[in-house]
Amino acid sequence: MTRLSVNINKVATLRNARGGNRPDVLKFALDCESFGADGITVHPRPDERHIRRSDVLDLRPQLHTELNIEGFPSKDFMELVLSVRPDQVTLVPDSPVQLTSNHGWDVKANLDFLSRIVDRLQIAGIRSSIFINADCEQVDAAAKTGTDRIELYTEPYATSYTLNREAAIVPFVKAAQRARTCGLGLNAGHDLSLQNLGYFHEQIPWVEEVSIGHQLICDALYLGIAETIKQYKQCLV
Repeated sequence: MTRLSVNINKVATLRNARGGNRPDVLKFALDCESFGADGITVHPRPDERHIRRSDVLDLRPQLHTELNIEGFPSKDFMELVLSVRPDQVTLVPDSPVQLTSNHGWDVKANLDFLSRIVDRLQIAGIRSSIFINADCEQVDAAAKTGTDRIELYTEPYATSYTLNREAAIVPFVKAAQRARTCGLGLNAGHDLSLQNLGYFHEQIPWVEEVSIGHQLICDALYLGIAETIKQYKQCLV
């Protein structure tokens, strides 16, 4: 079964817009779990413009499902994840000022660096995932790092889906097949939605986890979070 991890960054953004603790990020995460989410994803950035370090510390002991922490493996980030020990760390190549993730790692060019980070995570008993574009050469390079999984950056698929979904999915199927051949676990995320998730899952049913935030929260404004999670889960059946 493909697991749904709900990225709650946007909930923290809303809270931070007014100060205080409304909405309550921890309560929202726990509610997502009770409504059927299989995990919670957070992406703490250095400027704490949405998820804060304190949120991560609050979430870890309270969650009943998996905690996935995304981020660039800077010194501060690694200190945080090694102290918190989430179930999974997803390594992304974001710069500190980047608005959102918009590309995967060039793993070949960063092979030694990423291999050292993966080693540190594995020694700590933390599952690692490397965020990459749908490129078989990058899949091969990721396998050389010893990572447990890769996460395919799916915005190009989402952008092209409405134009030609059959063509849009092709590089992702190829990359997913290569990952399976290499013995890598497979995650996916970025701009997956109720419109395009079902087809993605139909074509790549062995994907282990999808991480969805912005689109899911947008849908929840109209449907409510419980119904939204239900509908996203139905796309993964």
